[in-house]
Amino acid sequence: MILSAPKHRVKRMGEDKGLTRRYFVKGSAAALTASLVVKPSVARGEVARAGPSNGPTVNGSGNEELVPHRPLGKTGVQVSVLGVGGYHLGSIKDQSESNELVSRALAAGINFFDNCWEYHDGVSEERLGSALKGRRDSAFLMTKVCTHGRSKDVAIQQLEESLRRLQTDHLDLWQIHEVVYYNDPDMIFAPNGAAEALLEAKKQGKVRFIGFTGHKNPAIHLKILSHDFPFDTVQMPLNALDGTFKSFEQQVLPEANRKGIAVLGMKSLGGSGEIVSHGALTAEDGLRYAMSLPVATTISGMDSLGVLEQNLRVARGFKPLSADAMQALRESARALAADGRYELFKTTTKYDGKIGRQQHHYPPVDKLPA
Repeated sequence: MILSAPKHRVKRMGEDKGLTRRYFVKGSAAALTASLVVKPSVARGEVARAGPSNGPTVNGSGNEELVPHRPLGKTGVQVSVLGVGGYHLGSIKDQSESNELVSRALAAGINFFDNCWEYHDGVSEERLGSALKGRRDSAFLMTKVCTHGRSKDVAIQQLEESLRRLQTDHLDLWQIHEVVYYNDPDMIFAPNGAAEALLEAKKQGKVRFIGFTGHKNPAIHLKILSHDFPFDTVQMPLNALDGTFKSFEQQVLPEANRKGIAVLGMKSLGGSGEIVSHGALTAEDGLRYAMSLPVATTISGMDSLGVLEQNLRVARGFKPLSADAMQALRESARALAADGRYELFKTTTKYDGKIGRQQHHYPPVDKLPA
């Protein structure tokens, strides 16, 4: 399927749920002098618990660079600059293809694997758990809890279900999913809320690190970060259009960096590829921009081996764009960014999950007005 784009003929590149783009074109902006320091990737099969490494930069065949790694905030852990999004593992046609995708990702130097308790009603976690069987220690494994205002007990129950599906006795990172409603911070930090569940799970050794995610409004993230709470990570949408409109890059990213909290980027192409399909940027430029920000990793959904290889063409031996190149991409997309038309996760409830809608008494997607 070819998407209609005024400026570019594009190939689809996996990113996040609701994905519709199918094609990916080699980008127009070359990688210039790095504005960030990116350390070489650790060798294939490096244990996720390891700290910084200066391991090899080629794979076993000796002819391809691996995906570089960066520090995960103050944790002492290194994670790949490109992460595998969990939602699309549940969209792949069968377990064997999921296994192959995970294997190829690991071989390329990717060690960060995202997931969530509610993705495909648990299928995404089950797929990843099976794919990592026998090589759990080669992965940095993250999933998310989906209490959406419910009690600590619900969160702990979901954690146990996630551990069972993922076939592991611990998570490397457990995050509160989809903090997108304006009363979410109050509910998270209420007595017997999700924040208490994070601390309890960490104390019990069932999770190593804790964080939260969201995509709606920088003000919500900042309200969460205003609490004196020991978050290790925060996940947010970061792309070249976000730099202009309701900007997480301008408002939240600096605060997280100041606190030493590792930033995980998502929605590098707009949620369903709107940034690419409407001609704001090529897919390569969009992903390269997001990965050039001061983040630990950029999480990208990949629903086929072809999409994985397309992402790897950007990620292998990645060198960040210069500040001038980043500004040029922001400027090229500024007119299309100004009203949020291609960041619908900020301006509509289209990308808000089913369970969050239910808990906040919002109608399902098919019942929304036009």
